Amino acid sequence: MIVTPFPRSTSSRRVMDVTVVMLDDGPSSTSVMPIEIFHSAGTLWNTLNELPPHPAFQVRTASITPRPVRSPYGFETKPAATIDEIARTDIIVVPTSGLDLDAKLAENQALLPWLRKHHEQGAYIVGVCMGSAYLAAAGLLDGRMATTHWAVCDDLRRRFPDVRWHPELFVTEDQRLLCSGGIGSSIDISLYLVEKFCGHEVALHTAKALLLPMPRLHQSGYAVLPVSKAHDDPRIRAVEDFLQKNFRKDISTQSLAELACMSERTFVRHFKAATGKLPAAYIQALRIEAAKVMLEHENKPVQVIASAIGYNDIAFFRCLFKRATGMTPQQYRASFAPISVRGHNAAQFHEVVLDELEPA
Repeated sequence: MIVTPFPRSTSSRRVMDVTVVMLDDGPSSTSVMPIEIFHSAGTLWNTLNELPPHPAFQVRTASITPRPVRSPYGFETKPAATIDEIARTDIIVVPTSGLDLDAKLAENQALLPWLRKHHEQGAYIVGVCMGSAYLAAAGLLDGRMATTHWAVCDDLRRRFPDVRWHPELFVTEDQRLLCSGGIGSSIDISLYLVEKFCGHEVALHTAKALLLPMPRLHQSGYAVLPVSKAHDDPRIRAVEDFLQKNFRKDISTQSLAELACMSERTFVRHFKAATGKLPAAYIQALRIEAAKVMLEHENKPVQVIASAIGYNDIAFFRCLFKRATGMTPQQYRASFAPISVRGHNAAQFHEVVLDELEPA
C-alpha cells in the first residue's frame, strides 16, 4: 500500500505533511515530542482559548518494518506505516536510535536511500540528536553545516569528516537539512520549524500551550568539554598546569614562553598545535569554565564572580560568557544552579534585568 499525502487545508495556508520515523532503542521523546508539537501547532492554543483550530501540520509515524518499535525501557509504539509506503512528505524527522552507532547504522541501512530520495523530492530532513548520523551516513550533510549531541560530536566528526560539525549549536539548517543537539532539542527543532513555516505567533502560542520554552540555539552552556585537546608535548603540558593554577592573574605570552624555554613566536606555534588554541583564548576558556562552576554552586553576584576569575569589566565578561555559552551568566545560573542558588536577592534582581536587556 502506498500512503498518499494528507489532504490540504481549505485555508490559504496548506497543511504540511510530517513523517516521524520510529527506530528501536532510542529515547521515545526524540520522536514523541515532535509528534506532539507539530500536532498542537495551530490547534491547542486555539482550543484552550475557545478559538477555531487551524492545524498547520498533519503527522504520521513510519518505520522500516511494520512491527512495533521498542525503547530501551520497554515502551512500544506501533508505526502507522512503513517508510516504503510514504509516497511523498514535506518534513521527515529522524530520531535517536541508541548509542551503538555501528550496529544501528547497519540495522537501519534501508533508511539511507529513502532519506536521499525524499530530499531530492524537496522534503526537509531533520536529525534529532544522534539522528543526525543517519543524514551524514546518507551523504546528505557532506560540505554542509550540522550539529549533534556535544558528547558524540568528535566521534561523528571522525566518521564523517566532510560535514561541518557545530556542536555548540542546538539547531542547524542548511539546504533543507536540519540537525539538533541533545534529546531535549527535539523540542527546539520542532518549534523552530513551526516558527519557520507558520510564523512567530503560532510558534509562541504552541510553546505557551504546551508550557515549553521557545527554541534554544546554543548548547555550548550544556557541554562539559576539555579546554584543550589531548597531546604529548611535555613543555606545553607544563605551561597548561601553570595556567590551571594561575589563570586569574594577568599573564603575558612572553612569560609563558620563558616558562617553556622557547622564543615567543615558537611558543605560540607549539601551544596552538598542542592545544588547538592561542594562549589568550586558552586563558579565556579556563576563566569561562571557572565562572560556570561558580554560577552553578555559589550565590554570589555576577560582578563578584567576574572579578574572582580575572575580569573587572562586568560588561566585557557578560559579552565573553554569552559568546562562549550562548547564555548570559544569569540565564546560565537559572538553568543549572540548585534552587537555593537560583533564588534572587535585591542586588541580584538588577543583574537579571541587565541580562535580559543585554543584546544578543
